[in-house]
Amino acid sequence: MTKKVQQNEPIVTHLYTADPSAHVFDGKLYIYPSHDLDHDGPDNDNGDQYRMEDYHVLSMESIDGPVEDHGEALHVRDVPWASKQMWAPDAAYKNGTYYFYFPARDHDGVFRIGVATSQSPTGPFKPEKNYIEGSYSIDPAVFVDQDNRAYCYFGGLWGGQLEKWQTGTFLPDVEEGPELDQPAIGPRIAELSEDMLSFKAEPKEISIVDEEGNPIVAGDEDRRYFEGPWIHKYNDYYYLSYSTGTTHKIVYAISKNPEGPFEFKGTILNPVIGWTTHHSIVEFNNKWYLFYHDCSLSDGVNHKRSVKFTELHYNEDGTIQTIDPYK
Repeated sequence: MTKKVQQNEPIVTHLYTADPSAHVFDGKLYIYPSHDLDHDGPDNDNGDQYRMEDYHVLSMESIDGPVEDHGEALHVRDVPWASKQMWAPDAAYKNGTYYFYFPARDHDGVFRIGVATSQSPTGPFKPEKNYIEGSYSIDPAVFVDQDNRAYCYFGGLWGGQLEKWQTGTFLPDVEEGPELDQPAIGPRIAELSEDMLSFKAEPKEISIVDEEGNPIVAGDEDRRYFEGPWIHKYNDYYYLSYSTGTTHKIVYAISKNPEGPFEFKGTILNPVIGWTTHHSIVEFNNKWYLFYHDCSLSDGVNHKRSVKFTELHYNEDGTIQTIDPYK
């Protein structure tokens, strides 16, 4: 299915899509979203409303479309270790292979991160039999640096279970994070092995700090990390952007080191219609774009989301201009 698109409008309307990870491969723009199912189940902080089972890959030859849906690229039934909830994915290219990273609950109900491979950016993707050893939580974002080293950033609170991993071991009864005046839980980073199928070492927590070098605290809901990490590079700085969760913003912090610490800088995207907000940032034909989702197509139903995009602009000092999605 194809459809010409405009900025800040759903790029497809024949299915609900969310959590877009956008990449340019061989001069073409590919979007790897999650796929929201249309159902009337319960809506709660555990994320039971997000029942997603499969992934489609979308592509665009130019930024104004048309958009091509390449069909089902991976389904939960094809993943031996996974039971349900194929949430926000990402993709990467290295070693002449396309790698697809995705979270799902294992058969014990614990979120893990898996990887699948293909010789085509559109799939279909063949999953590894087991999830990545040492992986947990949700929202993998994979960044291949200029030196060819690759890193996986991940983690999300509440339904994403990250607060249950504060000790390095999954503790199912943990419901809360740190005290409000203590450093907020940060995203995780793990360098990937050369074959992109495993972690080189145990994941580490990333520190996000203010302009004075003090950690952003758990009670600072306008700035603290919640979910949806994304990394891109601009003028030799690594930009870590993420969702604040309860305040529904996409914000960012920068560092000279891909492992941080990252200094908080500001807001990229003001709140959208719907509870979640999740994004990616990509350069395409010498312009920068923000891909995101909202629930405008479904009149605000939180698990019926639609991917959109808009142009992103930098100031001369490298800061990013805040985007209002409805102006």
